[in-house]
Amino acid sequence: MSFWADQLILLPILLPLLFAAALVLLSGRRQQLKFAINLIGTLALLATAITLFWFTDREVWPQGVGVYLAANWAAPFGIALVVDRLSALMLTLCAVIALAALVFSYRRWSRAGVHFHSLFQFLLAGINGSFITGDLFNLFVFFEIMLAASYGLLLLGLQSERIRASMQYVVINLVASSFFLIGVALIYAAAGTLNMADLAVRASTMGESERLLLEIGAAVLAIVFLIKSAVWPLGFWLPTTYAAAAPPVGAMLVLMTKVGIYVLLRLWQLVFAEQTELLNALSGAVLVTGGLLTLAFGTIGMLGSQELGRMAGFSAIISSGTLLAALGYGEPRVISAALFYLISSTLAVAAFMLLMELIERIRKPSAAVLALTMEAFAIDDAPEESAGVVIPAAMAFLGLSFVASALIMAGLPPLSGFIAKFALFHALLNPTGMFTDNTYVADPLAWTILALIILSGLAAIISLMRYGVRTFWAAADATAPRLQLSEALPITVLLALCITISLAAGPTSRYLDRTADALHDPGRYIERVMSTPAVPGVVSTTGGDS
Repeated sequence: MSFWADQLILLPILLPLLFAAALVLLSGRRQQLKFAINLIGTLALLATAITLFWFTDREVWPQGVGVYLAANWAAPFGIALVVDRLSALMLTLCAVIALAALVFSYRRWSRAGVHFHSLFQFLLAGINGSFITGDLFNLFVFFEIMLAASYGLLLLGLQSERIRASMQYVVINLVASSFFLIGVALIYAAAGTLNMADLAVRASTMGESERLLLEIGAAVLAIVFLIKSAVWPLGFWLPTTYAAAAPPVGAMLVLMTKVGIYVLLRLWQLVFAEQTELLNALSGAVLVTGGLLTLAFGTIGMLGSQELGRMAGFSAIISSGTLLAALGYGEPRVISAALFYLISSTLAVAAFMLLMELIERIRKPSAAVLALTMEAFAIDDAPEESAGVVIPAAMAFLGLSFVASALIMAGLPPLSGFIAKFALFHALLNPTGMFTDNTYVADPLAWTILALIILSGLAAIISLMRYGVRTFWAAADATAPRLQLSEALPITVLLALCITISLAAGPTSRYLDRTADALHDPGRYIERVMSTPAVPGVVSTTGGDS
């Protein structure tokens, strides 16, 4: 059973690459067939992710960590693909959002570019590879696959504003890729390995010069991952990019931002959290400081935003700031609550990105400009008597979906955003070791994080409700838009998942507690990677017999 389960670890990378290659060969005129193949590939990916999720939690592999040795070379000499509870969770989240974005794109966006479907699958291969690779150089390779595909997808539609935002996005990520390669080279020069488990072992035995090189390499890598996580001031590109992106691409960008968060959490907990003598940029203090600054920046930006796209962008920045501050705090229960928040906020912001296009159909552009002008000059509308207006089904769906997304992103009851923040507050105010003789020891850092999270939630609800009132209530010329089932269904499913984890908060929290505990015991991960033997009797791809 274990042998066949090991082969399953390769599928999150192999399936998208195979489907992408097949889609490239098909003519651009066969859009229906291309969509069908893309949908089959994404559904297969979801089934694989759910299976890996179940395998890791049921500990089909020892300690819930599965290892696939590419080319049948044992670590650290070969390439190791590793799946544990955290990576399986991220794979499942990726597959769910990808499926929603793909179905949403059926009526319009999948036809806007010749190679939309192949780029979409290449993007999934890069994201999934980033989640399960156990090697820094291969992490760079998967990052580049992910970014190359996102460049093409971001240009979907070829609008002038989208092209300008894409150029900014491309330049920033090309610079980040250069830093990534430099950081990897410095770490290899210091440790002589790029396998993350092996690096964690060697970091504790380094000499003074090697330790200095490792600290510099970690600092350079931190810049890359903080750019991807949209940390202030490195995340200035995100609101413009989100506002310009096509809705299904924007939903995938929300997920891509979490790739940076995932890598920071993985590297810090695995390699640097135990090395207290290392003064590196992947320390808890740096993550908390960056998170707090990002929270403050996102809060101010949210209050000043008038466009839905920029609101979504600043919501993603607030989400990143909250996660980084919580992850840097380092307590297992805080990280468990932060992972609950990661799931909730990612699903909600992705749904919001898809919802934006449908809401924009309600009002004419001239009406939006007039509304902003009247607000700027404090011009009041004269109240008129109204006998009431019947809200068509489309308007009711959009209004309810908007309110649900706003409540989750702002963290108000009764949906998953509130439960995630409540769990986060409880963990921050009751961390391990902060009660001595039944006396609570106040932690100023915890109170600072808590205060900024509350302020960011207030800013989100003020900004979103202001837009909602102007769009759904005060707009006299609002017309019910035509909605397709393929557009409404993905939004409904994403929001329904948020409601589901709210109702199943207990089982979800217990799973995330197990995930956080495993992260705080990196010895399990290291032991599984370093002790997994090559399969006996199998000829490696280099021609040798293992």
